[in-house]
Amino acid sequence: MNKFIDKAVIKVISGKGGNGVVHMHREKYEPKGGPDGGDGGKGGDVVIVGNSNLATLRDFKYIRRFKGEDGGNGSGNNKHGKDGKSICIEVPMGTRIYDKELNVMLFDVLKHDEKRIALYGGKGGRGNTHFKSSVRQMPLYAEDGKPGEEKVLELELMMIADVGLVGYPNAGKSTFLTAVSGAHPKIADYEFTTLIPNLGIYTDDKINITFADIPGIIEGAHQGKGLGLNFLRHISRTKFLLFIVDISKANPFDDYNHLLMEISLYDRQLLKKERLIALNKIDLVDKAIVEEALSKFSDKCYLMSAKNKEGIGNIIKDIKNSLYE
Repeated sequence: MNKFIDKAVIKVISGKGGNGVVHMHREKYEPKGGPDGGDGGKGGDVVIVGNSNLATLRDFKYIRRFKGEDGGNGSGNNKHGKDGKSICIEVPMGTRIYDKELNVMLFDVLKHDEKRIALYGGKGGRGNTHFKSSVRQMPLYAEDGKPGEEKVLELELMMIADVGLVGYPNAGKSTFLTAVSGAHPKIADYEFTTLIPNLGIYTDDKINITFADIPGIIEGAHQGKGLGLNFLRHISRTKFLLFIVDISKANPFDDYNHLLMEISLYDRQLLKKERLIALNKIDLVDKAIVEEALSKFSDKCYLMSAKNKEGIGNIIKDIKNSLYE
């Protein structure tokens, strides 16, 4: 199984600029021609490129060093050295690029084929033709190319989805994802069945809705307990938060409030996102328990049995209306 990796550290080096050259024009009848040393080529840049076909930073586990090509040296007859090829590093959409040593975010890659320059290649040196003057007819020096830059970059993937599924382990998030998208995440009755964020896409003739199933939150997740901080950031980019609460538990309303507390302690801005609540596993409880649970929630709740695909249509309908109204 491919391991999901959402953080990576790489070293990047841009290409060195080519050297300018010292050269004098020579022809049969011009033994003392003027300077014609060409300039060195520019070194290759380091370019980060978004790729919608990627969903993990796993490849950077095996390749951790990337270098742009050096520029070519100039030559006689004012010939410019060849520019070095840039190195293009493909990353999933939603990847943040940090200068690890300065601990500063450089940029965010959000679109397919978006190109951002992380390092510029070194400038090529000037040939001796540039240094000719009225008092210096035969300059015998040229510039060396500028060296490339080096940086250690930290890559951090934050998944992009329309809806983030929030809930405790075994609340039914993976079952819901399977029901709406046909995705097949691992499902079983123990904590942290979902060890990686799973993406699922609901589609019909007109629209696509992307759901992100985030590994189950436990108390203290904002402090890194359980899977904690490893995955909480993946709900930061979603447009909606769909809380899936197990109605068969002793106090589903308390469970919901604890979930709210954990995400607010991680990032209070998440509470500004539109929230939907699905009370799941209604097939396991009687009507009185359902009514008692509903009476405690002030926010609109959906009644659902993800296992039986009951009540899911209403959720999809309202999300559609909100996204495409």
